[in-house]
Amino acid sequence: MIVAELFFGRGIKGRSPLSEAEWAEFAAQTIAPNFPDGFTVFDGEGQWRNPRSGQTAGSRSKILLAAVRPEPDLAQRLSAVVEAYKMRFHQESVGIITRESCAAF
Repeated sequence: MIVAELFFGRGIKGRSPLSEAEWAEFAAQTIAPNFPDGFTVFDGEGQWRNPRSGQTAGSRSKILLAAVRPEPDLAQRLSAVVEAYKMRFHQESVGIITRESCAAF
């Protein structure tokens, strides 16, 4: 299996942070169709340094954890989730870590 962790910052420039309702809608409309076998989401808090400006900002975040089969379209599905979040919520990046792992469900 492949374990993918995605880190979604909730701070949105020029407005209030991403709400739970906005996250739930995004998860239902974008994440679930790309990972129909399941995923886990939990809240996090951390910081990120903008590579262009060098400024560091703290932010609440949502962390998505998905253990999935290494199918040929996996990179495309991960990219679809990342790009949709960046576009919809005006984010510069979404952190992502992938690794091979032994897993069973």
